[in-house]
Amino acid sequence: MTTLCILAAGKTITFAATAFTLSWTHSVEQTRWEEDWRITPAGIEIVAARVKGSGAGMEPPADAVFKDGWWVYVPEIPARPEIVLAASGATGAGWSLCAAGKCIELGAAAGEPVRLKPCGGEAGSSQPR
Repeated sequence: MTTLCILAAGKTITFAATAFTLSWTHSVEQTRWEEDWRITPAGIEIVAARVKGSGAGMEPPADAVFKDGWWVYVPEIPARPEIVLAASGATGAGWSLCAAGKCIELGAAAGEPVRLKPCGGEAGSSQPR
């Protein structure tokens, strides 16, 4: 199975998963945002995105569909080798990453950026609890 590596605070956490959801609350609008990603041979690809509202630079695209209280759409961005999340500590919360039935919070405190990337089960990594 594919493994997602999360590099944060000098540690590597691994999830044995081919897909994950990244979610957060917009720091200005206080609106929930979610993105579904999958790991493929091309890299990490976005599958879908959902946002509970709009404003402050977070308008859903014109092709978004309003469904069950969310604006749902598929961003047209290419696969990438990694996702880098800033960790300013100034937003009041970080990101929630859920995969394989487990969730962890990332980037809530100020620090180095958090990096998400495909990996092959590196030695010394820790498993989420």
